[in-house]
Amino acid sequence: MLYALLLGGLAGFLAGQFMKGAGYGIIVNIILGLLGGLVGRFLFSLIGFGASGFIGELITATVGAVVLIWLSSKIKAKG
Repeated sequence: MLYALLLGGLAGFLAGQFMKGAGYGIIVNIILGLLGGLVGRFLFSLIGFGASGFIGELITATVGAVVLIWLSSKIKAKG
């Protein structure tokens, strides 16, 4: 559980750095990272990739979180 929270927080922070230039705060970073892990795992499974180890899981969660932030920005732009 602690591993997932740490990984999620780090992945959310990295996604915030890539997409906005700043983090979103620890709670939002953790949520983004956890949800990003699910999204990233789904997207990578579609193309036949799988993650193993801390670095692989971090990359997967970060990519998923970046996708979530990107989708969120597109939804906000239309609204």
